[in-house]
Amino acid sequence: MSKNNEESKTLDLDFKKLKKVAGIESDVLPVVIQDIDSKDVLIVGYMNQLAFDKSVQTNKVVFWSTSRNELWEKGQRSGSELLIRNIYVNCEQNSLLIMVELKGSGSCHTKVIRDGEASLDYRKSCYYRRIGANQELAFVSN
Repeated sequence: MSKNNEESKTLDLDFKKLKKVAGIESDVLPVVIQDIDSKDVLIVGYMNQLAFDKSVQTNKVVFWSTSRNELWEKGQRSGSELLIRNIYVNCEQNSLLIMVELKGSGSCHTKVIRDGEASLDYRKSCYYRRIGANQELAFVSN
C-alpha cells in the first residue's frame, strides 16, 4: 500500500496483507483497538508474544510491526498513547480486543488535513473514510 492511498478517494484494498503477514518470522495475532468512551474503533494492528507481554507490563498498547519486523510502541513518535483499560480475547483465542483511553491527538499515523495541508494533529482513528456506492472513498472525519 502506497502513502498516496492514505489520502486517496480511490478504493485500493490490500487483500494480500495477511498473506504478507503470514510470511514474517514471528507468530502474530490481530488486535482491534477501541476507544473505551466513544466505542470508536481506532486501529487494527498485530501483536506477537513480546508485544503482548510489554503491553501488559506497561499498560500501554505495543504492536508488532509486520512491515518492519520490530516492536512498535504506539505513541513513541507521535506522543499519542493508547492506555489499556480492558483486554478481551475471542472464543478461539486468536484475536484480541483492547479497550483504551487515548492520550494525545489521535491513534492514526496520518495527520488531519486542513486547507490541503497536514496539520500538527494526528487523526483520532485510522477509519476516516467511508466506501460509497460507486466504491469511491469519502472522508468522514479527521
